[in-house]
Amino acid sequence: MTERFEFTPQEREVILSLYNLIKQNIGSSLIEGDEEKIRHYLSTYIEQNHIRRDVFGLNPMLLSFQTAQLVVEEVGLKRDAVLAVLLHPCIEDGHLTIEEVEKEFGASVARILHGLQRIQELYKKNPVIETENFRNLLLSFAEDMRVILIMIADRVNLMRQIRDTGQVNAKREVSEEAAYLYAPLAHKLGLYKLKSELEDLSLKYLEHDAYYHIKEKLSETKKNRDAYIERFIQPISERLTAAGLKFHIKGRTKSIHSIWQKMKKQKCDFEGVYDLFAIRVIIDAPLEKEKMECWQAFAIVTSMYQPNPKRLRDWLSVPKSNGYESLHITVLGPEQKWVEVQIRTERMDEIAERGVAAHWRYKGVKGESGLDEWLTNIRSMLETSDGLEAMDQFKMDLYEDEVFVFTPKGDLYKFPKGATVLDFAYHIHSKIGSACTGARINNKVVSLRQVLQSGDQVEIMTSSNQKPRQEWLNIVKTSRAKSKVRLALKETQVKEGLFAKETLERKFKNRKIELEESTMQQLIKKLGFKEVSDFYRQIADGTLDVNVVIDKYVEIQHDEQPVTGNNVAQTAADFVLDDSKISTLNAQLSDDVLVIDQGMKGVDYQLARCCQPIYGDKVFGFVTVSGGIKIHREDCPNAPELKKRFGYRVVKARWSGKGSSQYAITLRVIGNDDIGIVNNLTNIISRDERLVLRSINIDSHDGLFSGNLTIMIDDTSRLEALVKKLRTVKGVKQVDRI
Repeated sequence: MTERFEFTPQEREVILSLYNLIKQNIGSSLIEGDEEKIRHYLSTYIEQNHIRRDVFGLNPMLLSFQTAQLVVEEVGLKRDAVLAVLLHPCIEDGHLTIEEVEKEFGASVARILHGLQRIQELYKKNPVIETENFRNLLLSFAEDMRVILIMIADRVNLMRQIRDTGQVNAKREVSEEAAYLYAPLAHKLGLYKLKSELEDLSLKYLEHDAYYHIKEKLSETKKNRDAYIERFIQPISERLTAAGLKFHIKGRTKSIHSIWQKMKKQKCDFEGVYDLFAIRVIIDAPLEKEKMECWQAFAIVTSMYQPNPKRLRDWLSVPKSNGYESLHITVLGPEQKWVEVQIRTERMDEIAERGVAAHWRYKGVKGESGLDEWLTNIRSMLETSDGLEAMDQFKMDLYEDEVFVFTPKGDLYKFPKGATVLDFAYHIHSKIGSACTGARINNKVVSLRQVLQSGDQVEIMTSSNQKPRQEWLNIVKTSRAKSKVRLALKETQVKEGLFAKETLERKFKNRKIELEESTMQQLIKKLGFKEVSDFYRQIADGTLDVNVVIDKYVEIQHDEQPVTGNNVAQTAADFVLDDSKISTLNAQLSDDVLVIDQGMKGVDYQLARCCQPIYGDKVFGFVTVSGGIKIHREDCPNAPELKKRFGYRVVKARWSGKGSSQYAITLRVIGNDDIGIVNNLTNIISRDERLVLRSINIDSHDGLFSGNLTIMIDDTSRLEALVKKLRTVKGVKQVDRI
């Protein structure tokens, strides 16, 4: 928790100095009464001991003055932005409200403070900031672009101040945000100087050894580098002068961060980075002669030094979409060193340096739809006389067709405007989408139809009973979700069709009716169905009664069957009732339970090998894909998964009468590896003439043995008796059925 501190004399002195400097720079833009009001609010804030040092022990009031100076000198903002920066600590501590600011200083200052507060709230959601989506969300939250410019300046200032802090973790977090978020934003806004400083300081704090290694190498080679640049420039300068061109030439050393990135990309050491600097030839030419004189200078340079044609970049003939114009060529200079030469006019250089950042953007920050063009005009707007008025009207509409939402973990996703909770669910995973029943948005329960808003935190709620529905196609907005809903609906229909078909086949078998495909097709047509899938779907949803279908099937079958000796009607006198057949039939039909009997006809069943059921075990039947039935024990290890995933294929089953067959079971026996113990086990089994030992597999290790005994046995009662006997053998530790 942060503590309150009084101002130190040094802090008071620095703030007073900054106050006078800022006043001198923006004095012309201040409105009458501004100075008195700001002094009053800040003095009251200090006197009431509202100052709370942050986690680094820094004074927030001093930080705000330092940021305000940066905003004025590096970005070019004036009154509204500076007042917002100075008043922000008062707003954060609750000493002042945005409504009071609007009343005293106007709507523009209040709007900037409102934007800063919204972004503070955004940070409280703990988002994953290392994403392009978060940068875009940040921009969309800043209705006034000055909010983003202030945040960049504030982060640069903070990075300068935390150099000697002992708060290692907090310092690392701030530095990572500077590298992933604020440096790219500064890059897009054309604030190259601030972008470069953020990158260098981030490298310094995050990779200390690499930073100082490169810095020392640059210091060691500065004298030689300067001498080399002079040797390279001199002959070019003489030739350009002789050609009658007006120009000046300057050399620029790459930033430490840029050199480090090259070292990592090219997997080389410092000495392996050949283009540590670039030479700029800047020509003073009238507009109508710009291209001609640039190409003239290009011809002079390439005639003196061998060019690398693969490294030619001609943005003179066809300027970049953002308006950047220049010629770039890499040539082989003295001592066989490659040197990059940039040729442009004063006008072109001014455009590149003034804030468009065109020259630097080609190195990795790719523009999005409308973004580059939109940001290009910001600097020029700020520098014109009506810049502040224009900025007051400047609303953030770049992402009006997109919304950005969070997962509970802070992951960020982008959706088109109008997207719903169901779109979000299907974006996460198809299974989550198909099971979606609604969501919690910002801890409030909403339906799956709820439209998403930027900044929402969405937690999807699911149910295992939920199924995709046809109307979902009207709820989702994204093409991705629509295709997934269609696929899920198709899978559901197929699954329901298979379930209905299996149910029908099982009913036919239970009633001892042979199912013929040709007769079934005839029945489906007679019932008025054009598609077989519609027939099975109505059976699945209960619209069509299975018993009615079977009765209709029997009618068709009897109508088609010719009269033969086998099916000529008998008289009542000739009929003899078979009680055993009636009891068996009734047993099989009662409660729709499959009765397992060795003499059962018309039903293809097998005992499952995974659990080896025997007479007396509690069992159930599972209808296989081929149409047969596998009998499993209720305690089979596969039973939970079968019932969960394929509940519609599970049928009740029980044994019929007294068991008359022998079944294979496997016993797992563990005990001490004593002499004769295996012989004792096999003797117990061989003594019982109704038991057959089919196989035995014994393994001995570290004084213990373990083995599997496969035995043919009648029922569970005999099994229990055998297990009891085996457990009485001396040295046996454990006997279990597998």
